[in-house]
Amino acid sequence: MRQGSDSQTVIRFRAAGVSLLLAHLLLVGWLTLRPLDVPWTTASNLQPLAGIRADLSLGPVEATRRIGEGLLLLAPLGVLLPMAGGRLFVSPWASLARTVAAGSLISLTIELAQTGVPGQVVDVDSLLLNTTGMALAHLLVVPMGRARLRRRKQRRIRVMPHPRDEAAQGSTPTIPRVGIAP
Repeated sequence: MRQGSDSQTVIRFRAAGVSLLLAHLLLVGWLTLRPLDVPWTTASNLQPLAGIRADLSLGPVEATRRIGEGLLLLAPLGVLLPMAGGRLFVSPWASLARTVAAGSLISLTIELAQTGVPGQVVDVDSLLLNTTGMALAHLLVVPMGRARLRRRKQRRIRVMPHPRDEAAQGSTPTIPRVGIAP
């Protein structure tokens, strides 16, 4: 989406993406990095899938709630990161890889920042669930959204005449200069 004559649209699209991205990251920071006033905390979970197995043992309703929270917390980043990038013509796999890498680093940063917050503990399953949620959101929304924007841009290009089309008709006739009569 960076290339093209509609640069104002690109600027607005990217500005909206960056604004929404910052707002979401502030919300996530507020939710995950506030101190909790609890009498005790659980130990850190550094064994992959151990927390998910523990959640599944609590029953289907509670497991769905806890796993769903982990999947949905950073899922909007799967859409907002490509939106902030503003690229329209990019490989879907490269976009997915870039988004998942950036999102997992953001999730890792949040998990590591929780080590200094009272009542919060590190959980490797949160990192896995957050990254999976971002990847799923990206796969469900971004390819279809980009295809729609590309079709819209193609329609706009077909409707608007190109400046070269006018030049193909020949040069503009000129009137020879005539002196002014006394």
